[in-house]
Amino acid sequence: MARNTYGLDLGSYEIKVYDKKKDVIWKEKNVIAIKEKRDIYAVGDDAYRMYEKTPDSIEVLFPMKEGVITGITNMQFLLQNLIKGEKQFAHGSEYVVAVPTDVTKVQKKAFFDLVIHSTARAKEVNIVERSIADAIGMNIDARNTKGIFIANFGGETTELSVLAGGGMILNRLLPIGGRTYDEAIITLIRNSHDFLIGRHTAEALRRRFEIFKADSDAAFMVSGRDLITGVPMQKAISINLVRAAIRDPLMECIQAISLLMDRTPPEVRNEIHKNGLFLTGGVANTADMDKYIEKNVGIRTSTAIEPEFCSINGLKKIMMSKELRQLAFSMLDDKYRWME
Repeated sequence: MARNTYGLDLGSYEIKVYDKKKDVIWKEKNVIAIKEKRDIYAVGDDAYRMYEKTPDSIEVLFPMKEGVITGITNMQFLLQNLIKGEKQFAHGSEYVVAVPTDVTKVQKKAFFDLVIHSTARAKEVNIVERSIADAIGMNIDARNTKGIFIANFGGETTELSVLAGGGMILNRLLPIGGRTYDEAIITLIRNSHDFLIGRHTAEALRRRFEIFKADSDAAFMVSGRDLITGVPMQKAISINLVRAAIRDPLMECIQAISLLMDRTPPEVRNEIHKNGLFLTGGVANTADMDKYIEKNVGIRTSTAIEPEFCSINGLKKIMMSKELRQLAFSMLDDKYRWME
């Protein structure tokens, strides 16, 4: 019998974990800091606090890019260090891992291999497609619905999924997420004001402004560097500039939603118009984003409660229910046992 069961939602910028025994969810930044290109200096939240603030000898890395694992060794180091930390995983436990939908089988298996070969010494690893976990997390009967559309707006990707009858009808993974919007804000501010801000500042602007509400003359003072004089200073940035910066990448997502709807079978499309479009993921926390998408797509749109935790809450429910556990599957034919 497994010592415990954990749910893992490995996002590009944040790892979320559900501990079944303690019945708690915790999160940690998906970041690692390496000194002199060989020594682990910090991981998780500690490493993220160093982002854009480190000397040349320390490099802050994100082991995932656009929803998939790109630095398997660094990801192993990160996971193993989190395991050794205060929130320790027990050896011989079971894991249920959320994986992106529109990626190859090899990329999905990378999530499986990451856990099965870690120092956690997992007894068993099963995976669940993230859109399925999102649906379950919103209390949607994913197995019996005749048609729902879920858009997960994450840190580096936007996952679009059409579900019906417990399966995937259509899906698409866009390389657009919170980082895309933040970089667009940085670029427009640099080009229009000759003023350089960091990623943390751009993210703060995006989160603080009510960018989807009525036009406003609101502005926030932010710290940065004048590119002409090279002097650090503060400058007022308007809401309209931030809105203009994110418009193009967001409209690309909206167009992709419309195109996916056009490809959806008529019966399923009719059900989606009845049920609506659901937003999940951390970026979906942006005030009135659902209203903006509804206006442009023409489908009733709503945001999940605590959208950033929707997937991990779905994993929790899957782990707690024998019936829902059928939605999780192993990538090996036989039950895997770690060989000592």
